[in-house]
Amino acid sequence: MTHDIHIVGGGLAGSEAAWQLAEAGLTVRLSEMRGGGGGTPAHETDRLAEMVCSNSFRSDDADNNAVGLLHQEMRRLGSLIMRTADAHRVPAGSALAVDRDLFAGAVTEAIAAHPNVTVVRESVDALPDGPAIIATGPLTGSALAEAIAVETGRDALAFFDAIAPIVHGDSIDMDVCWKAARWDKGGADYINCPLDKDQYNAFVEALRSGEKTAFKDWERDTPYFEGCMPIEVMADRGLETLRYGPMKGVGLDNPRTGRWPYACVQLRQDNAHGTLWNIVGFQTKLKHAEQVRIFRTIPGLEKAEFARLGGIHRNSFIRSPELLDGELRLKSRPNIRFAGQITGCEGYVESAAIGLVAARFAAAELRGEALAPPPPETALGALLGHITGGAVAETFQPMNVNFGLMPPLGERFRKADRKKAYTDRARAAFDRWLAPVAAAAA
Repeated sequence: MTHDIHIVGGGLAGSEAAWQLAEAGLTVRLSEMRGGGGGTPAHETDRLAEMVCSNSFRSDDADNNAVGLLHQEMRRLGSLIMRTADAHRVPAGSALAVDRDLFAGAVTEAIAAHPNVTVVRESVDALPDGPAIIATGPLTGSALAEAIAVETGRDALAFFDAIAPIVHGDSIDMDVCWKAARWDKGGADYINCPLDKDQYNAFVEALRSGEKTAFKDWERDTPYFEGCMPIEVMADRGLETLRYGPMKGVGLDNPRTGRWPYACVQLRQDNAHGTLWNIVGFQTKLKHAEQVRIFRTIPGLEKAEFARLGGIHRNSFIRSPELLDGELRLKSRPNIRFAGQITGCEGYVESAAIGLVAARFAAAELRGEALAPPPPETALGALLGHITGGAVAETFQPMNVNFGLMPPLGERFRKADRKKAYTDRARAAFDRWLAPVAAAAA
């Protein structure tokens, strides 16, 4: 064996894990099937850390949002993913969004240039015998997925994930639309398409009646993930569901009327040049021709040209609270760690964060050291705790980081102060945990 540890999967989790281990002085073999004759139904390139569903890392507010707090903690731990995201961010209000092509290209270059990492374009069909991190994501190849199922004694759980369409900016009618962030928070970072009541009702009916992608027999009972629900599925839940979800008009003053629209479609910048715009929350399983027909009924998008239409793919994850120990090791084969979305964490940032902490656990073990897990009061520790035992295994579903994963606050706070209390407590706990970690690294 010519490497200290084998990482399988070059997504955000695998790339972050490879970087952390390499920076710790360990040699890494990073196996990625894209570019080696394999591929997935969702990826478009062979770049490492390709962002598939969206270009957003969500809120960057470290004082009032759990994912923003996770951003901050990862930055303090030298995260390659966060450093690269910061370097290639595009306007998105208080959120952190990136030019996905520049982002993936930069991660790929950084990993390829590191002297301690060897990137191998290959499919891995069996669990490695030596130290390894499996970070193959929710689109794990069928042979490896079967090997995991055989080892764990259970079939992998699964859910559907959907992709939102992307529109060419110069095809949007800015005589109808306008740029603004909700409540003017963060500047004029979103394009807003206003709908009146009749337009909204007609749009919902079109979504309900539009022709959808047919499921294969083995897919019919696969549940959707609530945090990435196709827009037409939301429409089927009730006429007002979209108005209180991705089409909420609250906080958006239409400069032509001085009022909030009845409903609103928002588009978020998807690349650095501002030429591509992602339709926020419009993940869909509508057939491509139906997407073009229906989405062009949105005011301002009548002549929209689509750089990418929406789609749907099957995601898989393991029952982590039952199968993994507190350091993300497979209980039945502790030489194997799991990281990323395959563990049941949901979201780009969460996936990278679990890759980061898996690598740090592995590095400590390979050096004969012990690493205390991050405290449960921190965003990183709360997420880790959830997937390694905090959740009920029988009903385990993918989860984004949130304050509900953290221990309750010891005292009562006003609702307006509660989020800040969580983040203040988290930073203090993170500081205490990081001090001996930093001392050991020094």
